[in-house]
Amino acid sequence: MTSAMASSTTWFSHFWSSALRSKPLSSASDTAVRTTSGEGLERRLGLFDLILLGIGASIGAGIFVVTGTVARDAGPGVTLSFIIAGASCVLNALCYAELASRFPAVVGGAYLYTYSAFNELTAFLVFAQLMLDYHIGAASIARSLASYVVTVLELLPFLKDNIPSWVGHGEEVLGVLSINVLAPIILVLLTLVLCRGVGESSILNSIMTVTKVLIVLFVIIVGAFKVDVANWTPFIPNGPKSILTGATVVFFAYVGFDAVANSAEETKRPQRDLPLGIMGSLLACIALYIAVSLVITGMVPYQNLGEDAPLAEAFTSKGLKYVSVLISFGAVAGLTTTLLVGLYVQSRLYLGLGRDGLLPSIFAKVHPTRHTPVHSQVWVGLIAGVLACLLNVHMLSHILSVGSLTGYSVVSACVVSLRWKDKTSSQASTRFISNRAEGIICLLAIACFGFAAGVLFRYGASFIFLIVAAIFAIISAAFLYLRQVYTDPPGFSCPGVPIVPCVSIFVNLFLFAQLHIEGWVRFVVLSIVTVGVYAFYGQYHANTVSSNVSIIYHRAPAEEAQ
Repeated sequence: MTSAMASSTTWFSHFWSSALRSKPLSSASDTAVRTTSGEGLERRLGLFDLILLGIGASIGAGIFVVTGTVARDAGPGVTLSFIIAGASCVLNALCYAELASRFPAVVGGAYLYTYSAFNELTAFLVFAQLMLDYHIGAASIARSLASYVVTVLELLPFLKDNIPSWVGHGEEVLGVLSINVLAPIILVLLTLVLCRGVGESSILNSIMTVTKVLIVLFVIIVGAFKVDVANWTPFIPNGPKSILTGATVVFFAYVGFDAVANSAEETKRPQRDLPLGIMGSLLACIALYIAVSLVITGMVPYQNLGEDAPLAEAFTSKGLKYVSVLISFGAVAGLTTTLLVGLYVQSRLYLGLGRDGLLPSIFAKVHPTRHTPVHSQVWVGLIAGVLACLLNVHMLSHILSVGSLTGYSVVSACVVSLRWKDKTSSQASTRFISNRAEGIICLLAIACFGFAAGVLFRYGASFIFLIVAAIFAIISAAFLYLRQVYTDPPGFSCPGVPIVPCVSIFVNLFLFAQLHIEGWVRFVVLSIVTVGVYAFYGQYHANTVSSNVSIIYHRAPAEEAQ
């Protein structure tokens, strides 16, 4: 009995010490060695490529659908919903921009930032939550893309109504499976493009992104001539709450700018271009969404907007059938780039964990001539292909966005935490608790109050309770501001630290509370499973790193040469 207890204590002690390890940023020499040895990725992306990458990840068929469906409830005020959601995303983007500038030479994104700012287990949890979003999202987008491709093909008279449903729209089998043949074929083709190299995939993304942006701009310009300003009155027909509820929905239309941060190791001038790429792509998306929402609500009274294809139906009602056809082509281009960038990001995250030993080393292998993580890329395509071929993954959409909101919240906390690491003062804040632990408690309090405010709003509680939750969050942020010492990092610096990251965390958790209950359950269950995987595999295979090594700031080799 004593031996078993001692063994259990030893195992728990090892688990705890492993879980709390953090990772220093690789030195410039390590990165240069990896690049010259063929183990690194190739730096081929410029600023324009990064902006198109961010736009490609964010602007999909949603711009042709989400704007109209939300407008049915919020009215013309959907424009305000997009502005509010865009503003909250700007806060997240500022945090991502600082960390992308601070970690300019290696892949990993939110996972890497969490590993350096907090610890190994938290980073692994962030990876798992993000990856489930990415896997289900990729399969769902592939099926939507297949459906749109079939719709476009059916514009040809000899194919109309002659394409079986199992080819692209999906056909139910045995009440459980939903067969779709075209979706996995599309995934195979895009995976092959990504395996060939970042240059080839960047060219495809650029062509498709420019195409869809031109189509969206054309739609905006043509629609502007059909706007009747009388349709904008009343601007907020269902009250301010409908605007805020709409903002929680359209927030997810902006998700994708974080893909830019995951291209750090393939960017020519990462410290300069990554922050510009993140902010530039997000601001472009905000402008497009606002313009489309103004046009669609000005063309047709918001009560008459359709549910499945509101933008296309609006133009059809005005006798502009050709624009509706053009919108279908724009949706195909939009979904293609969203899917391409999603697969790209997933493979780079797997590459980062493979290098760190938290996943099998095969994920860390990079093709010696193509300079792409072929094994990770094929694995990502395989998972998405199986899901897209056999399951109606649209039914799982209500458990999506959990990973994105979790990742955004943790990234905001990382900005605050890494500023603490730079301070020269080691004075303890109290006799009973360290300065760092005190700060983490404040961050957790802000997150809890944000979630509580979201739950109260969701279930129609008195506005007074929301104000109380917000006041407690403000007190926690003030305590964080007054009790900690902060310094400005080199490179891009997020303004207003710690206030801006705290507001970002509060808003993200407020939105988290608006998700389906199944999304909350998914978060808890996946977290438990992830801890189990880490306990029995990750802690024993992770590359041991010291949490006491200082983070080294440096320019990528490509930048140093300039």
